[in-house]
Amino acid sequence: MGHLNLPSSKRGSTARQWRLLDLVSAAFFGAVFLFFLLIFTPLGDSLAASGRQSLLLSSADPRQRHRMAALVEAGQQPTIEACPAEAADHMPCEDPRRNSQLSREMNFYRERHCPLPEETPLCLVPPPDGYRIPVQWPESLHKIWHSNMPHNKIAERKGHQGWMKEEGPYFIFPGGGTMFPDGAVSYIEKLGHYIPLSGSVLRTALDMGCGVASFGGYLLKEDILTLSFAPRDSHKAQIQFALERGVPAFVAMLGTQRLPFPAYSFDMVHCSRCLIPFTAYNATYFIEVDRLLRPGGYLVISGPPVQWPKQDKEWADLQAVARALCYELIVVDGNTVIWKKPSSDSCLPNQNEFGLELCGESDDPNYAWYYKLKPCISKIPSLKGEYAVGTVPNWPERLTRPPSRAMLLKNGNDIFEADSRRWQRRVAYYKRSLNLNLGTPAVRNVMDMNAFFGGFAAALHSDPVWVMNVVPASKTSTLGVIYDRGLIGVYHDWCEPFSTYPRTYDLIHVSSIESLIKYPTSGKNRCNLVDLMVEMDRMLRPEGWVVIRDSPDVLEKVARIARAIRWTTTLHEKEAESTGKEKILVATKKFWKLQSASR
Repeated sequence: MGHLNLPSSKRGSTARQWRLLDLVSAAFFGAVFLFFLLIFTPLGDSLAASGRQSLLLSSADPRQRHRMAALVEAGQQPTIEACPAEAADHMPCEDPRRNSQLSREMNFYRERHCPLPEETPLCLVPPPDGYRIPVQWPESLHKIWHSNMPHNKIAERKGHQGWMKEEGPYFIFPGGGTMFPDGAVSYIEKLGHYIPLSGSVLRTALDMGCGVASFGGYLLKEDILTLSFAPRDSHKAQIQFALERGVPAFVAMLGTQRLPFPAYSFDMVHCSRCLIPFTAYNATYFIEVDRLLRPGGYLVISGPPVQWPKQDKEWADLQAVARALCYELIVVDGNTVIWKKPSSDSCLPNQNEFGLELCGESDDPNYAWYYKLKPCISKIPSLKGEYAVGTVPNWPERLTRPPSRAMLLKNGNDIFEADSRRWQRRVAYYKRSLNLNLGTPAVRNVMDMNAFFGGFAAALHSDPVWVMNVVPASKTSTLGVIYDRGLIGVYHDWCEPFSTYPRTYDLIHVSSIESLIKYPTSGKNRCNLVDLMVEMDRMLRPEGWVVIRDSPDVLEKVARIARAIRWTTTLHEKEAESTGKEKILVATKKFWKLQSASR
């Protein structure tokens, strides 16, 4: 090919222009390459996590962190510093930047994955800028302060479905959902034509993939206590919104492990467009629902794949699994299906295309703390008693009547009766003498960190509260008794952070706090009391209360740590009727802001 005959000055100028163009082009293509590298490779996830990692690395030296915790426990470290502002919504075990680097198989990366203690910053999570004391119950069911969680994503994406919308300084909750845009009230009325939602037959419900938990919120008027859950996912802060509204909820994902509940906990399980592939992995997720559902209980699924376009196979598979488990089909109403679980396992095992079988004798369906899902059907227990819906006493009689599962403990009925009387006496003393605002709208979300039979929660049943009863995973499994009473709760190990957002509880109660961090046999520490109390501070709302019952020696340590995390404390004698040497420490979390925390 020939070349143009240009003057040398023109040729030099043109060459420089081409070199400049080459550089610009190279820079452009380099930027495009880097973009794809960041978006579609683990390197992108790693770099995206750098902001969070800088927070973690601030206390990455285990020896330095250990020394700081020891100084705090000894009262020689006056304060624990505040975390950076970007940590306002930090959940250590559900950090999407950390978890995005894990396997996607069966949603493993969206389950709990806790950092080691030495990788966790020893700092106090600050409230967001403009945070206000939450709107009180029951007004909070309908509106919350926008500034307390200024995340508009759900309002922008779901506003037309009635989930929530921004209105002045508030987020407003009209009560809608994807499958019930006309509101939860009319949807619940529709379900009530097929399920005994009124009449106190049903008490405990599980709402899977709950959105902002309007379904659970509006079931409360029927005296049905619904525990709602959803993962920390693209709908940012949906569980945070639910808890700010005063509706029972926590962060969880149905992935590779059992959910942290005992068998036969819920009278009803509900999924409204929760998008759980119930028949995938040889129907493993349906089997987990079956483990959790009480015999004679109801399963409600609204949305895909129920008579959903282009999901005929999935819908056929779902019906086949239900038939294999001998579920009674109550109704298919549009895109909603309702089944009733059989009251016995007499129809199993039977021939089915999924190859489903009963679990072996060694399987305990109540094990559910970091316990892998099993592709087998849990047997309904042979222990004589009232397990099935319809044989369990109606609410509120079931609250005070010793349930069958209490008999699994030696002298269980006597222990149950004594525990109930003890907590009635203690809670009456709390209300009379500790100035906790129990029984007022100031206290709505309550946690009992060491719940045993749920006696503390049972004594509060007439108050406008709900209680998250936590049974430590290392202790005797009594959570089934709590559900038989018509209360709710989860298993948890307090050497790990809890699956909730910051600032979600008004009052936290714990009896024998030091037992939560010790090995039951040797009495040696498994983890650190400082870390546990920093985690309690993360969960507690500003101006919220903590009530701790323990020995004077333990409470002396607690008081020293409390000062370092900016709690004000008072020490009280126990109620006169109680025996033992324990005392009661009451703490209040100060409402500090990030600017003032460094002073």
